[in-house]
Amino acid sequence: MAVKATSKKPLSGNRRSHSCRATKHMQKVNLQLVTLADGTKVRMSAREKRTLSKSEK
Repeated sequence: MAVKATSKKPLSGNRRSHSCRATKHMQKVNLQLVTLADGTKVRMSAREKRTLSKSEK
């Protein structure tokens, strides 16, 4: 099983219709499954994955 390596949480807000009615809306984190160099599988956000790949270069 993959370990969760991020502390990010979903954002919440409202969707607004043309008549300005509000309904609850959750914007979930883009979690990706990444295998690290030592072979462990980790769930991290896409932004963290991108930052990690930039630091490896």
